[in-house]
Amino acid sequence: MPEQRRKVAVLVEDDYEDLELWYPYFRLIEAGYEPVLIGPREGTYRGKRGYEAKVGLSADRADARDLLGLVIPGGWAPDRLRRHPSVVELVRSAFDRGAIIASICHGGSLLVSANVVRGRKVTSFHSIEVDLINAGARFMDREVVVDGNLITSRRPDDLPAFMRELLRALKGQRTKSD
Repeated sequence: MPEQRRKVAVLVEDDYEDLELWYPYFRLIEAGYEPVLIGPREGTYRGKRGYEAKVGLSADRADARDLLGLVIPGGWAPDRLRRHPSVVELVRSAFDRGAIIASICHGGSLLVSANVVRGRKVTSFHSIEVDLINAGARFMDREVVVDGNLITSRRPDDLPAFMRELLRALKGQRTKSD
C-alpha cells in the first residue's frame, strides 16, 4: 500500500474540543497511522482549553485521494470549519471516495454542510440533533453509530467507543486497499 494511504486527516479550527482532537490524534499514532492536522489555513489554532494545534496543510492544498480517513472533532470548531468551502469540499470528496469519516460532538454540523448525512444513521451532541434530522439523517442517541464509512459519536465520554470503531474501520479500509 502506498505510504500516503496511512494518512488520516484531523480537522482543526479555533475552539476545537481539546480531548476530541488530541485523543484521536495520539491513538492514531499508536495504531500506526499518520494523523495530519488540516485547517482552513496553515498556522496555529487554539482549543477551548488553550492547547495549540499547529497546522501545516491547508484544506485547499489537501487531496482526499491521499486520505484513508478524516476525523472531525467537536467544540465550536465545526461551526467555523463549515464556513470554508475548501474544508466542506474536502469532507465531501473524502466521503464520496469511500474514506472513513469520523465525527464527534458538534462535528455533525460540518457533515450537514458537506451534504453527506441524508439517509444515514448518525449521532451527535444533542444540540444539533434537529439539524441532522432536517438534513435527512436518521438520528440515534448512542455512544457511537457506524453507517458504512460514516462513524459518529456524541461527546468526550464516548471517545473510547468512537476510537474503537474508527480503528476497526481504518483497518478494514487498509485491508481492502492492499
